Amino acid sequence: MQEIIRQLLVELGEDPLREGLLNTPMRVEKALRFLTSGYTADVDTVLNDALFTVDYNEMVIVKDIDFYSLCEHHLLPFFGRCHIAYIPQGRVIGLSKIPRLVEVFARRLQIQERMTNQIAETVREKIQPLGVAVVCEATHLCMSMRGVEKQNSFALTSSMLGTFQSDARTRMEFLELIKRPVLTGSLGGGASLLSATPVPAAGCSST
Repeated sequence: MQEIIRQLLVELGEDPLREGLLNTPMRVEKALRFLTSGYTADVDTVLNDALFTVDYNEMVIVKDIDFYSLCEHHLLPFFGRCHIAYIPQGRVIGLSKIPRLVEVFARRLQIQERMTNQIAETVREKIQPLGVAVVCEATHLCMSMRGVEKQNSFALTSSMLGTFQSDARTRMEFLELIKRPVLTGSLGGGASLLSATPVPAAGCSST
């Protein structure tokens, strides 16, 4: 990869041998490997057996999950926050694993619409809840730095499955709750927990 990056610098009219660029191919490769590490991540390994049986059937929301991704069209960043909700049907995901699940799909060449769907479908597949809702909001540098150059624009995408798709009241409750100020502590990565009642301790994970 480093040789390709050196050639790219030449194509851009630069000298890859000048002092400031000598280590650029190595740095760019390292950055790209990190930013696309989701390709080699295994969802089951990430969840690390953090799926728990509980007697809890109220809505669980993890909101304000920071993410960074690369637009597959221009290889420019887009970044923002995800809000994820589900209504358990006997099983929950360890809370700290939900932001990590977002990272699996964000750290790829992506479009926001697909990433939103992938997160929702994975939650549904792993715990078979009554419903799943995912909303992502992001700033796209391919819109801010080039093309239309609209620096203050952002994109909103959603995926509503099960009860969130079929029941307008459930959907509206979720959309209203994610607008509220944070009620509890952070889960890391900017993420915060909201729920109708306290989530059982079994739903937490220390890793």
